This record gives sequence, C-alpha cells and structure tokens, in this order.
Amino acid sequence: MASKAKPAAWRTLPTVIWALGFGSLFMDISSELIHSLLPIFMVTTLRASMVTVGIIEGMAEATAAIVKVFSGALSDYLGKRKFLLILGYALAAFTKPIFPLANSVSWVFAARFVDRVGKGIRVAPRDALVADITPPQMRGAAYGLRQALDSVGALVGPLLAVALMIWLASDIRKVMWFAVVPAFIAVALLLFYVREPERAHAHGFVKKPLTITDAKRLPLRYWLVVLLGAFFTLARFSEAFLVLRAQNVGLELSYIPVVMIVMNVLYAGAAYPAGAAADRVSARTLLILGLVLLIAADVLLAFATSPLTVFAGAALWGLHMAFTQGLLSKIVADTAPAELLGTAFGVFNLASGVALLLASVIAGSLWKNFGPSATFLTGAVFAAVTAVGLLAAVRYRKPRPAE
Repeated sequence: MASKAKPAAWRTLPTVIWALGFGSLFMDISSELIHSLLPIFMVTTLRASMVTVGIIEGMAEATAAIVKVFSGALSDYLGKRKFLLILGYALAAFTKPIFPLANSVSWVFAARFVDRVGKGIRVAPRDALVADITPPQMRGAAYGLRQALDSVGALVGPLLAVALMIWLASDIRKVMWFAVVPAFIAVALLLFYVREPERAHAHGFVKKPLTITDAKRLPLRYWLVVLLGAFFTLARFSEAFLVLRAQNVGLELSYIPVVMIVMNVLYAGAAYPAGAAADRVSARTLLILGLVLLIAADVLLAFATSPLTVFAGAALWGLHMAFTQGLLSKIVADTAPAELLGTAFGVFNLASGVALLLASVIAGSLWKNFGPSATFLTGAVFAAVTAVGLLAAVRYRKPRPAE
C-alpha cells in the first residue's frame, strides 16, 4: 500500500511562527517604506554627506546589535521572551512619526537610534522563540518562513513608497506619514496572537546573564559561526547604498524605491525554499552559493551605468540574502545550548552589527573619496575572501563525532 505523501513543512509549522512572520511583515512594510526613501531624504532635503549617511546607518545597526546581546541574555534569565518582543516592536512603532517631522540630520539619527534599540530588544528573543517552539528538523523551514514573510513586508513597503511618491508628487515627508499605521498593526498582532510556550520555561534560568561561565558553555562550533557571520556582514554593507546607487545612475526620484522592490521580490520568493533546503542540504553549499551571488551583485553594481543594471544587481543581492540570513539563524540555533539561545543570538547579532557599522563607514568613505565603483568592488573582495576562508575552514576541519 502506497504511503501518503508528507505535507509541506510550512503546513505543519506552529501557529506562533506565522504570527511572528506576519508581525515582521507589517513592521517591515512600515520600516521599508521609510528606509527606501530615507537616504535620499537625508542627502537631498537635509543636505547630509555620503559619509554621514554611512555613519548613521552603521551606528543604527551597531546599536541594535549591542542591545540584542542584553535582550537575548535577559530573555534567557527570565525564561520569557514575549514581553521583550512586544517592547521592541512598540519602541519601533513610536519612532515612525519622527521621520516625517525631522528638520535636521540629528532628528533622523535620534529616530533611527530608538528604532534600532527597539529592533535590538526584539530580534534575539524572537529568534530564540522560533527555536523554542520548532522541532530541530524543521528549524530551517521555520526561519525561512519567518524571513519570507518579513521580506514580503520589505517588498510591499517600497511598492507603497513608489505609489505614494507618484500620487503625492514626490513629497517625501507626506509619504513617510503612511508608515505609522502598519507599525502599530504589527504590535497589536503580536500582542494578541503570540503565546509563550511551556518549552521556553522548561530549561531553567541563567542566574547571571553573560557571565564568563556562560560564555564557556557556548561551544567552539558556535563561536566559529559568530566569526563567519561577522565576515559575511563585512562583505555586505547597508542597503542604503543600493538606493543611492540607483539615484547615482539617474533613476527618477519617484522611482528610487523600485530598487528595494526588486531586491525584496527575490528575497521574499527565495527565503522559504532556501530555508527548507537548509534542513536537507549542506550548509557550506548554501553559504558558498550566497557569497557567489553577493560577488556577482557587487560587480554589477560597481560597473552599473543604467537603472536596469542596478536592478539586476539588487536582484542578486536579494537572492544572496535569501540563501544566507535564515541559514545563519538556523546554524546558531543548532550549535547553542537550549538554555542559552537568547544569549547566543544576542552575541551573534552583536558581532554582525559591529561588522555592519565598520562596513557601512568604509562604504561611505570609499564612495566619497573614490566613487561608488570602489565601494561595491571592495564589497566583492570581502565576499571573495569570506568564501575562500569558508572553503579552507571546511577542508581542514577535524571530524566531529555525531551527537
């Protein structure tokens, strides 16, 4: 008698994964509507320099990364994650009206700072919660699904930005006001539909978050993943530079957000299949593929002379994100002890955030002094070095007994 086909992984994922995914979707609609216009707003309306844009973007992401360490450890200590999750989303929602009101770069910096504090508070507990409630053999699919829904929001946000820019005659301030509503929808959705699982409490408490003893309990395999994540981030700076590259090659202001739309179409479309593949295919294979895609994207963007080439580079950038971001989260979850998942995600994101700050500052400085081609070619070099290092590390790694 023929056996019944197994249902697709997404059909059997816990309901909370869907709630977290749709919460990310609405918040990303809000955030990306603003962020797809913010670099242009800073440069054209507030007269910020390219270096200033790089510093603000890098500092914002580094702030989020630093906060992630403490929020992740705190969620381990308390044995609860939902409170921190909601707090982080609420902080981000309350910053949205500040952007259209900003009359100086310092306002934008303050809003980005608080917004990223909110992101820092929510991300590590959220990623740890996914691991808490998902069977290990389905974690790739779970992280891929959440990332896919997140990316759908990141696609819809710039689409709304384009439509609103055309409708409102390129009035950026008016357009950014439309980001407020979806941000608060995200908070309400998570408040009512996310439930704290019993599993999150079963592991006990970490008495002193981030002690040396706890750090020693994180295995070498985990620290190698942290190092890998940092190198990945050095190879890819803030997506703000994709937006600025589109303007640089002459794309009309109203259509600037299209570059983020193209990127997120590919990101959203490939994130879940790539995440599900991570449950079956070698992590090394997927990571190398992601790096090859990033190198190709950087080369296209470095030599772009038309919006069409920038769109092609953005598409490859989105594919590289789909193949690497959910996978790195899965690897962190698989290599860290269950009772230290929040701490593990926090430390991982700290290392990646510091690397993003460095990468964005370098990118802004290269753009100012040598032009956009130097910025993207340097990113390609970092990606190539990371790929070579990954291949070498796998080749010379000692065999590890099966767990």
